[in-house]
Order: sequence, then C-alpha cells, then structure tokens
Amino acid sequence: MTEPGLKVVVYLRVSSSEQTADNQLPALEKWVADKGYELVEVYQESESAWRSGHQRELSRLFDDLKRRKANICLVWALDRLTREGIAKIFELIDRFKTYGVQVISLQELWTEQSGPMAELLYAVTAWVAEFESRRRSERTLAGLARALQEGKKLGRPKGSKDKVKRGRRGYLLRYASPALREKYSK
Repeated sequence: MTEPGLKVVVYLRVSSSEQTADNQLPALEKWVADKGYELVEVYQESESAWRSGHQRELSRLFDDLKRRKANICLVWALDRLTREGIAKIFELIDRFKTYGVQVISLQELWTEQSGPMAELLYAVTAWVAEFESRRRSERTLAGLARALQEGKKLGRPKGSKDKVKRGRRGYLLRYASPALREKYSK
C-alpha cells in the first residue's frame, strides 16, 4: 500500500562516537526505495538516548518538520528515538503527529499501522527499551564494583597523558587563579 510522492526523512542514532550507523542506513534506504518514496534527508548523531535535550539532530529534524519537509520519519528501531520510557515515546510520537509525520520503525513493522493496538505496542516497546537500558547500567555498575573488590584500579593508568591537550573549561576554571581564568577562558 504505497503512496507515490511521500517524502521520508531518516533519523539515525548511535550511543557513542565509537559506534557507527553504517549497518542501519543501507537497510533504511532500501525500505524507502522499495516503497517508491523520496528520501529527503538523513539526520545522524552519536548521543545517548538518555540525554534528552542533547540530541541536536533530533532538534534540527523537528525544526525542519515545521516546514512540512516530510510525511514519514523512518528509524531503525524506536529505541533510537529514546530510552526514557513510555511518557517520552508518546511525547515524541505526538510531536511528530502535530507536524503530520508518521514514525515508522524498520524493526517494529507494526508502526506502519495506527489505532489503539499501536498505542499499546508503543508503550510496551518503550518500557522494554527503558528496562533494557537500566539493566545494562546495573550490569556495568556490578562489574565495576566487583573489579574494585578484586583490588583493580579503575580509570587511566597512572602517568598516562591525553594525546591532545585539554583546555581548561567548566568547573576547573572556578578553582584557577584569576590570571589562569583569563588565559584559558578565551
């Protein structure tokens, strides 16, 4: 059930700069091509889904949608939008709807449908994403605690240095002398 002339934007997100969205984009582009739609733009960022408000590309996407740039926003999976839970996913989906944009997830094909069952599935999917993220954090913290109990030192090895000199910014400047603050605040 394809409608010719529909415009699609793709939103890609990975959690860190060490990760890549290279495995997501070809599949999403293929979906657009198979439907006969027009791919308007790809928005891609490396930000945690827990850092709401820090996703610059998502903000830029919403700014572009105000100008009716697309009919569909295609994502790899709904957890690429957020892992902040049920309320946040509904807030984002409603925001897309206000611009006349349908969110479709390649991994959750039921997102192509609408109605009460879709709302239930959005809630379940958002809950699972949040739960999975919390579980991963718990396992990481447990691993760090075990390493400490075993006497392992956490962090960088003593004496290691940054490859690129860091600038003095933020709270470090508060403790610097006025002369240093002047020198490094530029």
